[in-house]
Amino acid sequence: MTARLTAFVLAVIGLAALRGQYDAHVTGTVVDRLWVMAGFFTLLTNAILVVHLFAITKGWAFSASRLAGLLLSIVMVGAVYHLVLAGLWNPQGLAWWTQQGLHTAMPLGFAAWWLAFAPKNVRMGDIPQWLIWPMAYCAYALIRGAATGFWPYPFVNVAAIGWPRVALNCGILLVIFAALGVAIVMLARRLQARPS
Repeated sequence: MTARLTAFVLAVIGLAALRGQYDAHVTGTVVDRLWVMAGFFTLLTNAILVVHLFAITKGWAFSASRLAGLLLSIVMVGAVYHLVLAGLWNPQGLAWWTQQGLHTAMPLGFAAWWLAFAPKNVRMGDIPQWLIWPMAYCAYALIRGAATGFWPYPFVNVAAIGWPRVALNCGILLVIFAALGVAIVMLARRLQARPS
């Protein structure tokens, strides 16, 4: 019951942050705003996580691998924002609150939920599966950018830094994803090995 209640609280926080991000786009139609939002790994990952959290609230059970994959992606959302992106702009008002919700509250909150409630029976062989989402997003962002000229992040902005540098950046990010995946598996094994 505690796991479901905590999942519900996190889902509400995530949904509120996503709605705040929608409201922060003060111009354009509903379709225009959603189309812009659908370009960002942060927003798509948070939306996927919110859906899973609401499903957990309803009693759905997900595999240890699925939950660890979600953990990997949302932790990377927070890490990339705070280490790379946060210094590039200065959001104010509602935009500031939504950024904290999406990049701080959700990664930390779900990490705490995973530590407390998620099954930990994951293995190294799960990591390639966890990399499917970031690889798919990378391909999507590049195809979308080439077609529309919209580049959601500076490190994938082909127009500014060129294809070779973007390819290198994507490769580096995938290596970091994989390394963090290894860390998650090792942490899960240590937690499983602890006496109950």
